[in-house]
Amino acid sequence: MSELHDELIREFHDVESQLADPELVKDRSLYANVTRRYKELGEIVACIGELRGALDDVEAAREMHGESSGDERAMLVDEISDAEDRAASAGERLDQLLIPKDPNDGRNVIVEIRGAEGGEEANLFARDLFEMYRSYASNTKWTFKTLEANESDMGGFATVIFMLAGEGAWSHMKFEGGPHRVQRVPVTESQGRVHTSSATVTVLPEADEVDVQIADNDLQVDVFRASGPGGQSVNTTDSAVRITHKPTGIVVSMQDEKSQLQNKAKAMTVLRSRLLQAEQERASAEASDLRKGQIGGGGRSEKIRTYNYKENRVTDHRIGLTLYKLDKILAGAVDEIIDPLLQHERAEQLGGDD
Repeated sequence: MSELHDELIREFHDVESQLADPELVKDRSLYANVTRRYKELGEIVACIGELRGALDDVEAAREMHGESSGDERAMLVDEISDAEDRAASAGERLDQLLIPKDPNDGRNVIVEIRGAEGGEEANLFARDLFEMYRSYASNTKWTFKTLEANESDMGGFATVIFMLAGEGAWSHMKFEGGPHRVQRVPVTESQGRVHTSSATVTVLPEADEVDVQIADNDLQVDVFRASGPGGQSVNTTDSAVRITHKPTGIVVSMQDEKSQLQNKAKAMTVLRSRLLQAEQERASAEASDLRKGQIGGGGRSEKIRTYNYKENRVTDHRIGLTLYKLDKILAGAVDEIIDPLLQHERAEQLGGDD
């Protein structure tokens, strides 16, 4: 372990030297990566220093303890205990810092919610999830921005796309990707029977322009008139934009803004994020497709979470967590679920399942 610590300290000094090179700033992507690594290593090296200092104090106090007597000996026992506690604390923090970082940590997040199985009830549930995440963003002081909203006939969302920006947005929201199932009496149900419906949530890391290079001739850009539910015209100009990335077939449409340029900018933001995720999937060693894994078929049997209104219950099926406080979670207390998911992830990374 000491050799690993020495290697990390050497890397820290190497990265520090890189940052002193004026040529580095000419490459924006490389500069961002080096700066990010310097910050990570700075925390690690500081923690290594604390750990080594505490272990030195333990050793010194033990040597003095063996040569002492009386009150001094008793005092040194306390010093040894204090130094051992500091060493244990620093060791635990260092273990956390050495967990491999998610490459998307620190990025903003783009979230897509779609009504899946259940017809109009699924669209209404999609709106409920949208409102839940908007309240969650407010509680966590994140910036919330709707990019696209396609309302259904009864006021739900067939599709809604929004961006979350703020510290910890990706590291928390990445757990939300997947099919969400709801069990409740729909507003359209006259007999009071409980129905089961679902909506899919897709979570994408926002991509910077330096992350994804898109050639103009790879894009097909179509413009059309925006329309609301039922085809009612809501715009008299061709401001809506549909962008097709020809090499991958990915299509993104935006129509919420009155300006064609604004809709195109929003569409490019979503397109870059989808392309970044696709590239990360190809580069990863995982056999499964991340986005497909999040969406699945939208079927009720593939759910990651169930929301039962009658029992005020929410269950996350990945970790077997059940809470009887659905009302609070829908009001934005999503961390009641996400915090245990974070703890489970860290336990697995530290070898808890070995």
